Amino acid sequence: MVAITVRAIKVEQHGDASVLKPAIIPRPTFRPDQVLVKIAYSGVNYLDIIEREGSHPSPPPVDGGRSRTIPFIPGHEASGEIAEVGSEAEHGFKVGDRVAFIGIDTYAEYVAVDTVNLAKLPDHISLAEGAAFLLQGLTAVGLVRKGYTVQKGDWIVIHAAAGGVGLLATQLARLLGAHVIGTVSTEEKALLAKAAGAEHVVLINNGYETLEKKVNELTHGQGIHAVLDSVGQASFESSLNIVRRLGTLVLYGHASGIIPPFLLVRLSGKNVKVTWTDLDNYITTREEFTGLYGELSEYLAKGQLKIDIHKVYSFDEVQKAHLDLQGRKSTGKLLIKIV
Repeated sequence: MVAITVRAIKVEQHGDASVLKPAIIPRPTFRPDQVLVKIAYSGVNYLDIIEREGSHPSPPPVDGGRSRTIPFIPGHEASGEIAEVGSEAEHGFKVGDRVAFIGIDTYAEYVAVDTVNLAKLPDHISLAEGAAFLLQGLTAVGLVRKGYTVQKGDWIVIHAAAGGVGLLATQLARLLGAHVIGTVSTEEKALLAKAAGAEHVVLINNGYETLEKKVNELTHGQGIHAVLDSVGQASFESSLNIVRRLGTLVLYGHASGIIPPFLLVRLSGKNVKVTWTDLDNYITTREEFTGLYGELSEYLAKGQLKIDIHKVYSFDEVQKAHLDLQGRKSTGKLLIKIV
């Protein structure tokens, strides 16, 4: 018998983690060009926290237009099995396929999914791994291939190098032959960043001056080819300082706060390029999605990338998952087990 209601986590008002409440909702309907997925695991991302808090500045938008209207179900990635397939769904998906996808409303037992950003999971990737690698893995590939094209011998700084994206980006940059300097907040995280391939790791608890001195020493005053920065306000000035002439600052998050306005003429001192990347704008078509996903899958199939799942939380522990991520108590990926 098909269930007519399902469990979900809803946000009825913006606020701290306590606003994440269990709810019973109607089983989702889906368009003819969509599939219905029964979710096994949902990934937890910092974007979920920003949306929960309602901390997207407006105007101007800095989130790729993804601000959510209250009430909403959090979550942007998940894995599971296809329960139903729409009559006009494309790309050969069928009932029972094990899949991972990027979308919305993933803190729920079922969700309607567009097939553009939906991937069949190979046998060697578990459902837990499927929910852990897709969004952050594609983000990492996009950073080192499109945000800045990493070349052999480049010097790259990766902020939050022990986070989910940071660990993957570190591994990818090293595979591409770059020298990686990672920033972290604890000795434990430093060990993880080193294990991922960072040749040098800098603790930034007391600010970023130590990083600037280290970069100056290692590059003989030339600076870094590119900085991958998801920290935002706290790291921005230092990131600009350490980029070399003709270097690139790639921004893809603002975990410490929004970067305040600054005069673009400041970039002329070293002809620095600054870009803000959003994964959504790299995967607007099926071809773009499969291009990045194909490269990511190849690294995984060859065993060149390690998927680091820090912890799997039960459905009833969603609030704790948010608190742990926001409190920087985690490394790697956090997952919620839905069913």
